[in-house]
Amino acid sequence: MSALGKGRSKGSNGWLLSMPALLLLLVAASGPLLIVVTYSFLEKGDYSGVRWVFSGDAWFRVLFQKDIFDGTVSLADANLSIIWRSVKLSLSTAVIAFALGLPTAWFIATRPPKYRAFWLFLITIPFWTNLLIRTFAIMEVIRNQGLLNTFLIHYGLISEPIQILYTDTAVLIGMAYVYLPLMVLPLFAAIDRFDFRLIEAGYDLYASRLQILRRVILPIIRPGIVAGCILVFIPSLGAYVTPRVLGGGKNMMIGNFIELQFGQGQNWPLGAALSTVLLVVVLGSLLIFTRVSSREDPHG
Repeated sequence: MSALGKGRSKGSNGWLLSMPALLLLLVAASGPLLIVVTYSFLEKGDYSGVRWVFSGDAWFRVLFQKDIFDGTVSLADANLSIIWRSVKLSLSTAVIAFALGLPTAWFIATRPPKYRAFWLFLITIPFWTNLLIRTFAIMEVIRNQGLLNTFLIHYGLISEPIQILYTDTAVLIGMAYVYLPLMVLPLFAAIDRFDFRLIEAGYDLYASRLQILRRVILPIIRPGIVAGCILVFIPSLGAYVTPRVLGGGKNMMIGNFIELQFGQGQNWPLGAALSTVLLVVVLGSLLIFTRVSSREDPHG
């Protein structure tokens, strides 16, 4: 048998060996998605579930609402507010995680090689703890009688506790804390491959520190920035536990709103439509981040 024939045979065997895993992924990924999309085009059941009657009412209610008395149509302010809050808090979380993660990753990447594993080990320690426990830990820090307010009152910086818990700020602090390691790790991987001689060359050309950061460092580590933003933004957008605990049920995000429709609201079609909207937003965000990452640097 020729070398070409052997190569084709090995390729065919590889595909055959991977078929069970590919079929499992296809069924596990597309099956639930197909069910959710189908439910979004059905009518709400009398008590729960759905009635197998085609209807676009759930999609209509995502953006609009109809007055029960005169039938006038207006924007669904509550739904749009929750969607906007989710996007705003997720973007803010990514920005804060980047602002904190870049110096942290730079510090680790510039340590002697024998110490880097130790610092990375410290970054990954929070992943050893359940998300719910970490969220309650943040609650103990920011609540009215928590560590932060106790410290500020003790040193006379404030006279009464600052109300942070059960606000958007509390949710933002919690998500930034929870997802910060997901920003640090890809940034470290990008900075670790960075050629630091380029910084010396920039100084030799009389560039300022800000110019070196903007024209040299950031464009080169951009893949790590994009990867970190994706890893932080997407789970933040669908977060459930952190907004539920730190927001107190009053500052819901889209994940909490979807759970409410499938639970107390007993409106499965609307919950399915909102889930599909969340999926579309996530896919759109991935597309934008990918295009930004693949775009060539105009200064290169």
